[in-house]
Amino acid sequence: MLWVGVGLLVLGMLVPVPRSMAQEVRGQEEAVLTDPPAVPPPIQRDYPTKVVVHLEVRELVQHLADGVEYTFWTFGGTVPGKFIRVRQGDQVEFHLNNHPSSKMPHNIDLHAVTGPGGGATSSFTAPGHSSQFSFTALNPGLYVYHCATAPVGMHVANGMYGLILVEPPGGLPRVDREYYVLQSELYTRGRYGEEGLQPFDLEKALDERPTYVVFNGAVGALVGDKALTAKVGETIRLFVGNGGPNLLSSFHVIGEIFDAVYSEGGTALVQRNVQTTLVPAGGSAIVDFRVEVPGTYILVDHSLLRAFNKGALGMLKVEGPENRLLYSGKEVDETYLGEQAPAGMQAAQKIAALEQQVQQTIKQTPAIARLSKEIQVEKGKRVYMQHCSMCHQADGKGLPTVFPPLAQADYLMADKIRSVGVVLRGLSGSVAVNGQAYNGVMPPQLVLSNDQIADVLTFVRNTWGNAGEAVTADEVRSVREERQ
Repeated sequence: MLWVGVGLLVLGMLVPVPRSMAQEVRGQEEAVLTDPPAVPPPIQRDYPTKVVVHLEVRELVQHLADGVEYTFWTFGGTVPGKFIRVRQGDQVEFHLNNHPSSKMPHNIDLHAVTGPGGGATSSFTAPGHSSQFSFTALNPGLYVYHCATAPVGMHVANGMYGLILVEPPGGLPRVDREYYVLQSELYTRGRYGEEGLQPFDLEKALDERPTYVVFNGAVGALVGDKALTAKVGETIRLFVGNGGPNLLSSFHVIGEIFDAVYSEGGTALVQRNVQTTLVPAGGSAIVDFRVEVPGTYILVDHSLLRAFNKGALGMLKVEGPENRLLYSGKEVDETYLGEQAPAGMQAAQKIAALEQQVQQTIKQTPAIARLSKEIQVEKGKRVYMQHCSMCHQADGKGLPTVFPPLAQADYLMADKIRSVGVVLRGLSGSVAVNGQAYNGVMPPQLVLSNDQIADVLTFVRNTWGNAGEAVTADEVRSVREERQ
């Protein structure tokens, strides 16, 4: 008997269907494509059809982090690219357009395609041109798509990835909310948080040393007013992908247990009661869970330095009545969230407002000087929340006998250049702060740029009752060069 790749989902297993039972394709429809984190609605029809997909490549300068921009190569103008949803057995007519403003040719490799190159060999498209090819969605599952034009790793690292879902007949089990989350790495010439338009760094990419590891293309793409939302009692489905190009993801939601995990994006094997699931580069997973109590749940790559120091952190904000029998506690501590805590996010908003004031008062030298220092203070607050607040505390008071205070600290304020050296080189041994002896170790903060060190020291020297001169990037540079 002949078989085709169309199957039935029976008791959690995919069973092949004989060709005589396969359904004929009926009709035609335009694919609904959505920007992350949105997902197209579940497919209601019970038969395969012809689905027409139009996707345009655009090379765009977009936000990467506060004060940081990057030239992304995108599928549909977003990073990750548009979410595509079809049904098993659908015939997909794919149109790939490359915008005339592009500098590079591009193509697309959809892991849902059965055929050489996954569509890449049929879709090589020069700027200002279009390509068309067709495929039948034989296998259900959640699949990555990406650009496969040489150098492939560079195209992927610049933002060219997304997800396509091929639903089994009858669809997936119903849930209340579905979201699209895709992790990826970015390799920039500048350090994490270094401002300006950052170029791609090939050497870092080859060494697999990403500057940023993020969800949905940017630091903070899923926090604050961009956070995912839900209500107590609802079931949530996350379509999770990993664009890579290099790292594995250990995907975890702090405070939740996945009721069901469709491992590696397949539909045949479902794991239950999972804490953290691996998502390989170029792979995916589907995770379902029910939210029982209100609060903010943190999405992370559980390779935790990526989450709290490189950006792989998001939020799911759940509203509704509390259930003290299940959980009694408080919202996540500010020190846990770092720069994504309210203080850090408020600082980012104030920076934008202050910079606008600078533009409005550009001819008034005294006002510019005052506003520039105020901007430094707010920028420094963000750096402080990310790198310093865990030890020295959000209020700058430190921990008695363990971490010295920065608030009204005589040691800090006595010597501006010495404080630069402490941040750059670290500090160990006994020091006296406000008459209290401390004997600990502060590691050097070499990951911070000259601007970031200047900003954070300007912040601490002008906060919590401190009042001092601003620290400049040139002063930090001089201290750094003395060391060399």
